[in-house]
Amino acid sequence: MNGLLGSSLMSGGGIILIYVVLIGAMWFFLIRPQKKEQKRVQAMLSTMEVGDTALTTSGFYGVIIDITDEDVIVEFGNNKNCRIPMQKAAIAQIEKPNAE
Repeated sequence: MNGLLGSSLMSGGGIILIYVVLIGAMWFFLIRPQKKEQKRVQAMLSTMEVGDTALTTSGFYGVIIDITDEDVIVEFGNNKNCRIPMQKAAIAQIEKPNAE
């Protein structure tokens, strides 16, 4: 009986079924969460406004003072001369000024 079961799993249909299950598991555990994270980041960047506090991927906090299509200008510290343009992708987190 065992020989019959083993040979049926090793047939072409069994191998294809195993591949389908593995690909489905990879999609469920790897690709799906990555797409959810991309949607969350895209939603965060679309709600970004002038005056919001931004945390950069480098760990710096600053206030957004200007927004263009692909870039933002962030002001760091109390020094009004420290304004750095950066890509929106460099923003890791946004805090609204009225959020308590």
